[in-house]
Amino acid sequence: MTEAERAVRDGAAAWAASELPLERVLRMDAASRLEPSLVSSLFSAGLMGIEIPERYGGSEASFMASCLAIEEISKRDASVAVMMDVQNTLVNNVFKKWGSPSVCDFALPLLAQSAVGCFCLSEPGSGSDAFALRTRAEKRPDGTYVIDGGKMWITNAHEAKLFLIFANVDPSKGHRGITCFLAERDAPGLTVGKAEDKLGIRASGTMQLSFDGLRVHESRVVGKVGEGYKIAIGILNEGRVGIAAQMLGIAQGAFDAAVPYTLQRKQFGQPVGEFQGMQHQYAQAAADIEAARALTYAAARLKMEADAAPGADPRHFIRAAAMAKLLASQVAERTTSKAIEWMGGMGFVRESGVEKFFRDSKIGVRVYLGGRGGAAGVTRRRRGVGAPGGAGGGAPAGGRATPPPLFFSHRAVPSPPHANPPPPGRRQYTKAPRTSS
Repeated sequence: MTEAERAVRDGAAAWAASELPLERVLRMDAASRLEPSLVSSLFSAGLMGIEIPERYGGSEASFMASCLAIEEISKRDASVAVMMDVQNTLVNNVFKKWGSPSVCDFALPLLAQSAVGCFCLSEPGSGSDAFALRTRAEKRPDGTYVIDGGKMWITNAHEAKLFLIFANVDPSKGHRGITCFLAERDAPGLTVGKAEDKLGIRASGTMQLSFDGLRVHESRVVGKVGEGYKIAIGILNEGRVGIAAQMLGIAQGAFDAAVPYTLQRKQFGQPVGEFQGMQHQYAQAAADIEAARALTYAAARLKMEADAAPGADPRHFIRAAAMAKLLASQVAERTTSKAIEWMGGMGFVRESGVEKFFRDSKIGVRVYLGGRGGAAGVTRRRRGVGAPGGAGGGAPAGGRATPPPLFFSHRAVPSPPHANPPPPGRRQYTKAPRTSS
């Protein structure tokens, strides 16, 4: 970890301790709304433009720094963390990677200093499956596109001023017609609908959007026409690492809240936390969290290495990102559930804040970016499981070899042969199970 990354992490932790006391977190959770002053404070602290270059008003820090900040704020409130997660790992980086100079000159200063952005991909029949996207954009002779359709589950839409909208300009081309457009909140034809009443991350504004004749000039196309699918798939890999950091913070926050309580609460003449059976559970949870942290940080570093070497094979990063998101989400769900049990009745009531960690964790395992199945599918494909060339191995489509193990440069050692193989020519039998007559 560099000094700059450490400074971002420590600054985010200090901001969270000051701005996110438990009372405020629970108040926003109950109201299903982030307080406007809190959003302004995020910008003032430099937490909404962590990777944006300094010439645009950002901090020009690393992707790792963004993940560290997300983790620290998630220890207090995942609803706030997901706002800055989407802003930093999705919206800002789309502009940095694919925005034209004129688009960047317009959008990045706003995103660094005052404007919340949102990423508008999901639809009623199209979540992480961009092939099923139905929103349409029709080009007119005057150089504008007219967008019609709708989106669902759009994080940050309640506060957003800038909208990245994915629409298909030519359905006959399938996903090759998908294009990314930049629109402003007050544009005629863009309507922000009702907020979803959610189980977790309740203070985060998750909204429906509708587009009815929304006009966007061709100068506000992000990337090239037809590159929207490439943009979405590419940036969602980075988003998985941000989600892993968020889930990691949720797990650590629940752990930090529950364990001290068990050392105060006494049963049978001693603190509950001193019973050996409880200590075994704490040790396992702590080990799980550290494993998820190691994988999340490794994925962040692999992303940075891929960015630093254009043309390098990105599969190592893609696989690590999916694994990190999968593992961290599972660890968050297990740890928060255990934390409730460790605290007993106090863990079950809202005033402790621990039950909120549990509710917030559920979106990581089941919903975000395809849920656990989506992350597992990416991991399976990137390992070559079920790929052409043989079950469980072989080369993926295109004939490229499966990437090596994540943390090791040597090849995996095959399993040793059976210790006592049957003599040549003799068949090996297994004992049949006993059945009752």
